Amino acid sequence: MLRHRAAGNGSPGTAKPVRAPRPDIGPPAPRPGPFRPPDRSGGLRSPEQAATIGETVYEEYAMRPTTRLRQLVEAPEILVLPGVQDALTARVAERAGFEAITCGGYASTAALLGEPDSSQLGLAEMAEHYARICDTISIPVFADGDTGFGNVTNVRRTVRAYERAGVAGLFIEDQVFPKRCGHMPGKAVVPAEEMVAKLKAALDARVDGDLLIMARTDALAVNGLDDAMERACLYREVGTDMIFVEAPRSEADMRRICTEIPAPSMANNIEGGMTPLLPAARLEEIGYAVVAFPVALSYAVAAMAERLYTALRACLRRVTAIF
Repeated sequence: MLRHRAAGNGSPGTAKPVRAPRPDIGPPAPRPGPFRPPDRSGGLRSPEQAATIGETVYEEYAMRPTTRLRQLVEAPEILVLPGVQDALTARVAERAGFEAITCGGYASTAALLGEPDSSQLGLAEMAEHYARICDTISIPVFADGDTGFGNVTNVRRTVRAYERAGVAGLFIEDQVFPKRCGHMPGKAVVPAEEMVAKLKAALDARVDGDLLIMARTDALAVNGLDDAMERACLYREVGTDMIFVEAPRSEADMRRICTEIPAPSMANNIEGGMTPLLPAARLEEIGYAVVAFPVALSYAVAAMAERLYTALRACLRRVTAIF
């Protein structure tokens, strides 16, 4: 069975770091299971039984995805976010037992355009893409807000559009628009003061106070780790809920990020990227609250499709069915 939460700290004898829960958040609620309607063949035998079933359904499904995502982030165990690329793969991830998912610009651009992640999809396209995904599943969706698609005004529109789409959280990054994939060369970042203004706009624009806003900095690859750390701490002071320092190059850098930044942090496991690929248990021991696997599915789908079509082409006259 696919495991989606780390069961241990990955390091026998090592004390496991404990993140204090937010004052306004209680212990994580159990994840709602797949909805099963009551038995219609005589199962509802009394008004009391009907009321009990109604209360149970309400308790399981009344929690907003935004609130649920916050609880998962603040839980002692690391939250594993599988990357999806559309509504179908989101449904598959939910059925596999994951408690939340992410859908990044890389996977979305690959699925919708067959192109690399370089700001080719606009706000309206991404918001519509997320709306389809959110309509399909009940678990929280963590979204890629890119650079906010422009200036402070654009950031406000991005947050409002994404919130209407149904996402439970999103991140805004400090790259210059148009941006590049975080693990590609040639990136540039805006001044920290400009990013602070964007983050303030994002926080002010949300209607649901539980909508999780994460600040991402790409300054490490441009100006070095010290500048990235300074920016991350500054972004946290604004009031953002999480911090994401993109593309650390060593485990030592990752540990420093988690130790010195007073906020929950996210790790980004990208196959072929600049950051060491570590198991979730190890990342939890380092101090990460969340780990995302944003592109693994895109790579797997492309590889499997190539194998399938190559085999189908080779036996075109003999095959009548694939599955």
